[in-house]
Amino acid sequence: MSIRTTFKKVLPSISTTEQEALDAGDVWLEGSIYQGIPDFAALRDIPNATLSAEEQAFLDGPVQTLIEMVDDFDIQNGKHLPEDVLTFLKENKFFSLIIPKSYGGLEFSPYANSTIVATIAAKSSAVAVTVMVPNSLGPGELLMHYGLDSQRDFWLPRLANGQEIPCFALTSPEAGSDAGGIPDIGTVTMGEYEGQEVLGLSVTWDKRYITLAPIATVLGLAFKVEDPQGLLGGKEQLGITCALIPKAHPGVQLGNRHDPMGCRFYNGTTRGENVFIPMDFIIGGQDNIGRGWQMLVSCLGAGRGISLPALGVSVSQCSFKSSAEYAAVREQFGLSIGKFEGIQEKLADIAGKTYLQEAMRVLTTEGLGLGLKPSVVTAIAKYHMTELGRDILDSAMDIQAGKAIQRGPQNTLASGYVAQPIAITVEGANILTRNLMIFGQGVMRCHPHLQSMVESIHSDASDADKTFNRIFRQTIGYSVGNSLRAFKLGLLPFTAPAQSTLPEVVGYEKSVHKLASKLAVYADFSLLVLGGKLKQAEMLSARLGDVMSYLYAAMASIRFYEQKVTTDERNEAKPYFEYATRWALCKAEEALLSFLENFPSKPTRQFMRLITMTYSGKMVKVNDDLVRELAEQAQLDTAFKKQLTHLVKPVAGDGNYINEQAYLAKMTCLPLLAKVKKALKQRVFKAGVRFSITLDNALDAKVISADEHKLLQDYNLKRERAIRVDEFDFDLNLISDKADLKIAN
Repeated sequence: MSIRTTFKKVLPSISTTEQEALDAGDVWLEGSIYQGIPDFAALRDIPNATLSAEEQAFLDGPVQTLIEMVDDFDIQNGKHLPEDVLTFLKENKFFSLIIPKSYGGLEFSPYANSTIVATIAAKSSAVAVTVMVPNSLGPGELLMHYGLDSQRDFWLPRLANGQEIPCFALTSPEAGSDAGGIPDIGTVTMGEYEGQEVLGLSVTWDKRYITLAPIATVLGLAFKVEDPQGLLGGKEQLGITCALIPKAHPGVQLGNRHDPMGCRFYNGTTRGENVFIPMDFIIGGQDNIGRGWQMLVSCLGAGRGISLPALGVSVSQCSFKSSAEYAAVREQFGLSIGKFEGIQEKLADIAGKTYLQEAMRVLTTEGLGLGLKPSVVTAIAKYHMTELGRDILDSAMDIQAGKAIQRGPQNTLASGYVAQPIAITVEGANILTRNLMIFGQGVMRCHPHLQSMVESIHSDASDADKTFNRIFRQTIGYSVGNSLRAFKLGLLPFTAPAQSTLPEVVGYEKSVHKLASKLAVYADFSLLVLGGKLKQAEMLSARLGDVMSYLYAAMASIRFYEQKVTTDERNEAKPYFEYATRWALCKAEEALLSFLENFPSKPTRQFMRLITMTYSGKMVKVNDDLVRELAEQAQLDTAFKKQLTHLVKPVAGDGNYINEQAYLAKMTCLPLLAKVKKALKQRVFKAGVRFSITLDNALDAKVISADEHKLLQDYNLKRERAIRVDEFDFDLNLISDKADLKIAN
């Protein structure tokens, strides 16, 4: 019996949908991470993502106008998006960010797409979701890549100018993440269309969770095709297919709505029973029957790599900005709460992770901007950036406490807190993304020989044994090389390479290399010992996926610090960079150690420890000094902090504006506040029961001048407004207290 035959008995077969998912997309930086040699040269050669003049003008113009139009609290307490907002979105081409200019679209870069969606999300999750869906996986992108010329010429201009609103229906009640289990069927048959007997499909479907379905005018639909009569002259089961069906087409049902956590974006159902559609409705025509899943998985990058991570970053920046400002303004026991170490610990964590979020957002969209479709990287971005958003938001809720839990226009966190689980759930729950997709796809796509080996194992070619033996020898050589490199770096860690010109970066670059070398070895032994069982060992494979993910995050952090931070901003940015990179590397190491501790074969576990010299954690951890330094930096009004909160656009009168005005007023008054506190300690005058009375006493004692008194009283009014929460009458009608607190602008 040949070695190939033995492997064929051990390894499970790969389904068609699995194979199509594995074949889709590109391998990028994650390939070098998996193989144990992170490609920092390629990282540094990536062109910097910037906004074009046209993209910046769109942000400064239509996006800013939209933000000023939107009252998110009003939306969340209503039933629909206001009609004027929806009309504005259509008229200003918010639904055509990715459609080529030749069809009337804006044709913006992935980086611009992400920035626009995230900026809107910082104001309103409901509006952001409404914008992002037509610009991610859906009819527009599928038509651009796979549509017939006639289909593109007809539909894309209408989608670009808002004449048509699209939705795409994939998820069925009986099949969510398991696309291969779609129960929706289209049967090849003859039928009547526009008065003529034509070849087409009789389609029956029942879909749910479809964003924009209640207001869509054209439905993208995924279903399986079968041809029991052999009308197409081939096999009976033809596979998943995508079609584009006008809402007005007879039998199409669109309208019933879901209520996703009270977020008022349009989400609902679509159904149809024995609806006849002509072959012309299939995206790409009759030749694309059965290619639907391949089409879908190859176009998932926009949703996974742009839209959903953008929601995570936006909530992070909102949390960071509001928490830093609140910590500086809110006082307890005579001190700003930002001076207390318990608050500092939370605030530093928010600040460092927000830096990491922005670094990952920029790097991922830069990769997509190269024209790549890195399926593993976009899965990493979707999982970790939405989870980090949830983590950061929880810490912000802790800092802002009572202010954070009282809903109202002044609450800057409540909307995101409710909406964040939605971003986490879209395109499959994050459990699926982490446990099956990141390492599951990564191991096949990133290993230099594995996919070819599996194909040769299941091949029926006459020279399959010869091909397999050649690949098997290459695989052994690759694994031996991995083991030798890991052993060398474990024994002589100072030999790890680093090319950074910044001394503070060198150690972290070396650490990425050391951890990646261990990942390559552990992945090899997992395949060797567990084989096909690794697919079911989700907790083990997820930990290896975590290592890939956190090393990618560390590389993003390094790139952002080197490329996006000016020389003048280095001192401001360094604590953010240090915190984010240490945290990512420690999480990667933690995942490696946990993998070792839980590996089922004790002899293999001991050998892996020996060959990689791994017996305890060695990464430099986030310590108390770094926490204090970053928390202090996070409360300062610096250019770099503005860069990390640039997605938040305060509008006069909203919660972000109220917080920012109080914060800026305090920054202006810091020397005066120090003067007042010093005089109080020296008993020059007595403190009042309220701060305003204390200021009056300071004026009477000539500690401050009349102009200084006015400035401090103005700050005090803004402070009081910022720490208040919204209140309502018995029937929950909002009571405005602006008349009582007239704040000078």
